Amino acid sequence: MIKILDGFILVIIAGIFVTLTTFFGSLIAIVHKKVKLITLEMSLSFAAGVMTVASFTSLILPALKISSIYVVSAGIILGYIIMYLIERYTPHQHMLTGYEGPQSLKKKLNKLWLIVIAIIIHNFAEGLAIGTSFAYNSDKGLITAIAIGIQDIPEGMAVTLPLISLGYGMLFSLFIGFLSGVSELLTAVFGYVIFEYLSILLPLGLSMAGSAMIYVTTKEMFPEIYHETNKHQERKITLSFLIGFLIMLILDSVLG
Repeated sequence: MIKILDGFILVIIAGIFVTLTTFFGSLIAIVHKKVKLITLEMSLSFAAGVMTVASFTSLILPALKISSIYVVSAGIILGYIIMYLIERYTPHQHMLTGYEGPQSLKKKLNKLWLIVIAIIIHNFAEGLAIGTSFAYNSDKGLITAIAIGIQDIPEGMAVTLPLISLGYGMLFSLFIGFLSGVSELLTAVFGYVIFEYLSILLPLGLSMAGSAMIYVTTKEMFPEIYHETNKHQERKITLSFLIGFLIMLILDSVLG
């Protein structure tokens, strides 16, 4: 019980950390309202590099250490299916690629709520990754939280900038950015509690979380990152991905 309580406190601290880094990204967007699109795309590409490595080193590979390839493969498939169904049947709005979800619901929600729902979908995977990695052990949880915290800075910018462009006030846009981080905190706590108490399902949870992160990166982030960019920008964006990839790999090697 003491171990669970200690882990619970660590998860909350980690959740507060990623909330603050997301808020910091939103604050940058408020202070520098004219952040160039290429700057945002490079930042998100860096975040995608971090998430790609974290999906494997903090989630899928640890799952393979405590279970079979068959269980882990099942978790990866299940994570993809869950994310697909959530994205397919939940109305949401991306900054550049536009609306996704049932067309019948497109006009029933205003653009603000569609953007907020997209944020929640994205943060579900990241929060689950933090929670399940802490359920595995505190070292992996710490590494995952630091990695996601780093890449939450550009995500905070990506949350706030569209709201400002839609004409919403600075304080309101900043508040939504803060709520984006809070949603990660809540999902992290949820993931930790579920897989700490149902530890037999932990390999499945780790692989599901890793799969969900990969899905978000490939399906949600890359289309946004490479949307209508020229060749010169593509080189910068791809280099940003490589930098994020290497930093996360080094971070995991040093702390892991």
